[in-house]
Amino acid sequence: MSAVRRPTTIPHGETARRLEWPHLPPRIRALVEERCGSPVVDAESQGAGFTPGFASVLTCADGSRHFVKAASQKAQRLFAEAYREEARKLTALPADAPAPRLRWLHDTGHPEDWVVLGIEYVAARQPARPWRSEDLAACVAMTERMATTLTPPPEGLVVDEFATEFAEWPAYWDDVRREHAEEAAALAARFTEVTGGTTLVHTDVRDDNLLLAPDGRVLLCDWNWPVTGASWLDTLFLLIGPRGDGLDVDAVLADSPLTRDLDPEAIDIVLALVTGYFLRSADQPVPPTSPYMRDAQRWQGEVCWEWLCERRGWGFETGR
Repeated sequence: MSAVRRPTTIPHGETARRLEWPHLPPRIRALVEERCGSPVVDAESQGAGFTPGFASVLTCADGSRHFVKAASQKAQRLFAEAYREEARKLTALPADAPAPRLRWLHDTGHPEDWVVLGIEYVAARQPARPWRSEDLAACVAMTERMATTLTPPPEGLVVDEFATEFAEWPAYWDDVRREHAEEAAALAARFTEVTGGTTLVHTDVRDDNLLLAPDGRVLLCDWNWPVTGASWLDTLFLLIGPRGDGLDVDAVLADSPLTRDLDPEAIDIVLALVTGYFLRSADQPVPPTSPYMRDAQRWQGEVCWEWLCERRGWGFETGR
């Protein structure tokens, strides 16, 4: 079933409001230059995403390039913790996982200090928006390989199960008012029936977390909060953006070895789960450091809602 492209005014690739190189304390800039091995002569802030932490491609005087992320434990505690977790996960991932490598970490644990990550710089681009079929095919192939690589999860990496991490999501439908909401809530409540598994699942596979390299590699960024779950979940999450951009993602589901033999009800259950989250979250106050977050959540929520309604044979209404 071919979807109709859902218009959006979200400035993809320019959604973040981040700290930039001059905003870092002099001692942190000096630390970064020491770790990079050369003075920084240029810093290109990465505009994608929805968090305010420092994330820049740094070019040094010796010509080397580095991707560095940083957050203050005092002023940006939640983001510093997310970066700390990302470093832990990157360290544990096997060499053949589709992720940039962690080169170094500064994390003293002192409440006045910063968490700073030096991550492998990859000359790459993000998928074009609107999504193109060739980019989607490359990214789907990556999620298929990743499911094999990360089943079972890396030894020693302790993460929550999908059922634990997403336990509160079915109740989000209590705050969503639209026709068929009760049926959708009933589907979402069954999510533990279909999401269990022994695969390390990224859970946030979308265009701003993907890198397409010239050599054909596709890498996945922001490994902050992976969980263990069903091997097909990341492929489904990847398809939300392409569906909204008008691509025939049901054909992808029918073709991928991870989903083609899956009970269609399983797809509907997970779509109901994430739809409730997106629509409910979109009605929350707009974070001052992330002005486009609610717009992005609403767009994804409406895309998933239309998709679910089409799959279930429901007439649908959209929100504001």
